[in-house]
Amino acid sequence: MHLPRVFVTGVGAVSPIGTGKTAFFRALEAGLCGIGEVCAFDAKRFGREYAAEVRDFVPRDHLTAAEARTMGRCSAFTVAATRMAVADAGLEPDALRGPRTIAIVGTTMGEARVLEELDRAWIVEGRDSVRKALIPRYGSTLLSVHAARAVGAEGLVMTLPAACAAGNYAIGLGSDLLRSGRADVAIAGASEVLQALEFAGFVRIGAMAPRRCQPFDRDRQGLILGEGSGVLVLETEEHMVRRHARPLAEIGGYGLSCDGYHITRPHPDAAGSIAAMRQAIAWSGLTADDVDFVNAHGTGTQANDAAEAKVMKDVFGTRRVPISSMKGMLGHCMGAASALEAISCVMTLETGLYPPTIGHENPDPECDLDVVTGTARQGKADVILNNSLAFGGYNAVLCLARPGVLAPPAPPVEVRS
Repeated sequence: MHLPRVFVTGVGAVSPIGTGKTAFFRALEAGLCGIGEVCAFDAKRFGREYAAEVRDFVPRDHLTAAEARTMGRCSAFTVAATRMAVADAGLEPDALRGPRTIAIVGTTMGEARVLEELDRAWIVEGRDSVRKALIPRYGSTLLSVHAARAVGAEGLVMTLPAACAAGNYAIGLGSDLLRSGRADVAIAGASEVLQALEFAGFVRIGAMAPRRCQPFDRDRQGLILGEGSGVLVLETEEHMVRRHARPLAEIGGYGLSCDGYHITRPHPDAAGSIAAMRQAIAWSGLTADDVDFVNAHGTGTQANDAAEAKVMKDVFGTRRVPISSMKGMLGHCMGAASALEAISCVMTLETGLYPPTIGHENPDPECDLDVVTGTARQGKADVILNNSLAFGGYNAVLCLARPGVLAPPAPPVEVRS
């Protein structure tokens, strides 16, 4: 028995290096860096001053006046990326209205910036100073609700708080629900905003670099936080063909696992990450030799990069598969990271260009990988893996392929490391 195919037909991006599909990928190709001094709050009090903020986002360019007035920044990112993805897919919003369209949005902290504003007003000025207008802006559940309302989706609506792997989780679940016959179209992605609570937390645990992110580099000092939103339109093959749409990529399999080991440290043997990667490959009907490129998690922390290098060597053996991390450009966008990275994978499948890893200058013997550095590299791009090996032990690896490459999907079988 073969399961229905699922395709990506549109993408929308809000990122620190550009808003919109074309601007986003051109900036990736050029190796532009979106990291700078924090403007959203006084970061100096935490001992660090740098992050990757979205600075070109104008809510009224994407939202109605009422939406801009009543939504938090994270919801506004989500709605903007959703509308861009739907337009990119050549869909009119009314065409998605009804129970056969679903919306799944991942995040780490959601509208935590709204909560910070509520708390600050209450503590500094007293409870009666809290503006009523802030109340309906708060709540991570609102991200998927606002995405659904933007397109009239009346099917399943879900927000997934799956840490840095949230984007891959949302895309994987969306593809499952389409294959199961529960829906025809899925709005799937993730969003995050930079806020003081998260920033202070990463400084306190010693994970934050002083000024830049250097994935897989010998001298890496930690991550740099970012923000943004990535949304993909997923469609069943039947729905896509019926409306004569052009596919950008096909969703293959995906692998999920949990280390069950430590909140911030990867498991020493990386078994969970290895299992997730092998599942993604096997459930796509492929072998490791079929993978052309890996979009790395690549956070720039000592332990996580070393663990991912171990995973790569276990899965691919002596074969040096090209690998790149976007976090030197985007920072670590937390929940939105793997969604934006999935969009990068879609564009790489179209262009054959592997984005460079900015900040990687001195190879680390412990991370002996074929890291794409300097400028974008032209290469074979039929099958790509999108790695997300997140804090909390969340491991999510998504396989994306150029349309026509994969065999019809079969029900997955258990794959062990």
